[in-house]
Amino acid sequence: MNYEYFPKLLRAALNNDRKNVEAIALMIGRKLKKEDPEISAEIMKILSCTNAGADVLRSIDMSPVPVDRETRSQLVKLEEPLKMEAPILKESVMNELSQFLQERQLIDKFLEQNITPPNSILLHGSPGVGKTLIAKWLSYKLNMPMVTLDLANSISSYLGRSGQNVKSIFQYAKEQNVILFLDEIDAIAKRRDDATDLGELKRLVNVLLKELEDCPVSCVIIGATNHPELLDKAIWRRFDRNIFVPMPESGQRKELITRGLGQKILEMESAVIQMLVDGTDSLSAADICKMCEHIKRRTILYPEETVTMSALSEYCEYAELKTKEQKVRLCKALKNNGKKMTVKKISEITGISSSSVDRYLKE
Repeated sequence: MNYEYFPKLLRAALNNDRKNVEAIALMIGRKLKKEDPEISAEIMKILSCTNAGADVLRSIDMSPVPVDRETRSQLVKLEEPLKMEAPILKESVMNELSQFLQERQLIDKFLEQNITPPNSILLHGSPGVGKTLIAKWLSYKLNMPMVTLDLANSISSYLGRSGQNVKSIFQYAKEQNVILFLDEIDAIAKRRDDATDLGELKRLVNVLLKELEDCPVSCVIIGATNHPELLDKAIWRRFDRNIFVPMPESGQRKELITRGLGQKILEMESAVIQMLVDGTDSLSAADICKMCEHIKRRTILYPEETVTMSALSEYCEYAELKTKEQKVRLCKALKNNGKKMTVKKISEITGISSSSVDRYLKE
């Protein structure tokens, strides 16, 4: 790496020149991507937290993101790829994603044989299953910045402008080596035969269809939707891969809990860990990760509690206790792991009546 940037960075910092500090730091981060990816990722993370703006992007010869002509608000959010662990997903989903990454590495060979390389994925599944996380992971693996479409701004209150906004976004993606992430694509890609839709919104679907068709192979398009039934059939055909991301199964839930709790899990009983796995079958990956975060926070807020007790307490807030067996296991676990744990206290934590708790403890 060329060290000439460091005097410039120091000079800008001493002069309180934030714009140039951000610009120089961004250049250093990019230069270090191959030499030291961890430091590069840390620099990019710091910059993303400071919201480095369009002026910084101009100073490093990267075009500013498009804005709505009337409101002047940014139509997309630009994020540099950050180092991250692979998402915990069903094996079949990971296989499809891995194959897509492999195909992207073979673009030149595809083109040599007049084969169109794949450049698009449509992800569909329930909220919280990891669609956005997948997009960010692909951004990291492909080493491409990710541009996320801001649907609140792109679908203007003046629908006539929305088509132009979508065109501007795709034009930007074509000119830059980026991943364009179309989150909640159903908001602009509703079925054209939907009788409740306005004519202008239907025309917007046609604009989107054309832009998807004309997108060059150098640009990667990732669409995501929680409502696949709302999508126009023609939208489905525009994507090379349609991947259903399911709710996490038992094996993935255990991995999510193990990764989420980190070293804390070593202090927990295996039976309680399994209880958490079994009782979170209705939770999304995002909810399981949130539960783990709350467990770790609770261990700090209540240091007198064991990690197992903190886990059980937070588990009660998230789990749906569907069977009597689950309720019995939980009540007994709380009784065995909590100091001075009375029937009344267990009832307060679990929401199970005191008479039922008393009966479950005697079984």
